[in-house]
Amino acid sequence: MRQVITNDGRALAVEEWGVPDGAPVVYLHGTPVGRLARHPDAGLFARLGIRLITYDRPGYGASAPRPGRAVADAADDVAAVADALGLDRFPLFGVSGGGPHALAFAARHPGRVTRVASLAALAPRDARGLDWTAGMMPSNEDSAVAALIGRPAVESHLAAVGSAERPPLPDTETSVIGRPEIKAMLDEAFADALRPGLDGWVDDVVALFGQPWGFDPAAVTVPVRLWHGVQDPVVPFAHAEWLAARIPGAVFVRGEEDGHAGHFDATPATLEWLLDG
Repeated sequence: MRQVITNDGRALAVEEWGVPDGAPVVYLHGTPVGRLARHPDAGLFARLGIRLITYDRPGYGASAPRPGRAVADAADDVAAVADALGLDRFPLFGVSGGGPHALAFAARHPGRVTRVASLAALAPRDARGLDWTAGMMPSNEDSAVAALIGRPAVESHLAAVGSAERPPLPDTETSVIGRPEIKAMLDEAFADALRPGLDGWVDDVVALFGQPWGFDPAAVTVPVRLWHGVQDPVVPFAHAEWLAARIPGAVFVRGEEDGHAGHFDATPATLEWLLDG
């Protein structure tokens, strides 16, 4: 791990995986995990010659909080990480809650992005014509309701979620996250991300579930690949359909039999596409 200091003096925790002198790919983690979240097969990055770069969003893990942050604010942080590592133009991708943050950087800094991929990601809360919570599992729907009420409601809701026994997930999810290598990685990433408390998770939920992103996905002009599992109970498939219709020229890949966690199996093909740019 290394620290990168932003222009406004905050510390961001950065981690690197794979081949040190390989092709750089910036990865934006899901919610609520941090920089330790990634595809668990280290050999994948070696085979593709990738230098994978991850960082904790503000409030997660070892990154300082950024109270009141919007999704669009991630563009500043990705730029700070890229500048510190000497990256000029590079591909990036985000998974789940990381997808909108990856699109934010592509919208704000198109000249620095070769390609961007978004897997199993949300649409904006103010997406016109989208029934935002339709088909969403109850705990996420409750988060969405809390986010519209305000930050204290999200804090209370997530504290209760963290202390309660979680309801069983459908087979589409458990068949993937139950794999030993994925479970071990997620357990470690979750524990590290929430080690300082719930701030990162709360701020993610408020930014993603309760307010506009601060940019229009239609402003993303670089090549985009969207992947989404049709059976996803965490982020309904309709979110990806909305994004695909909004982002000019986006490549849309459907995981017909996949749920949310299917993004792990979609990652190798996604990385190959990113490197082709």
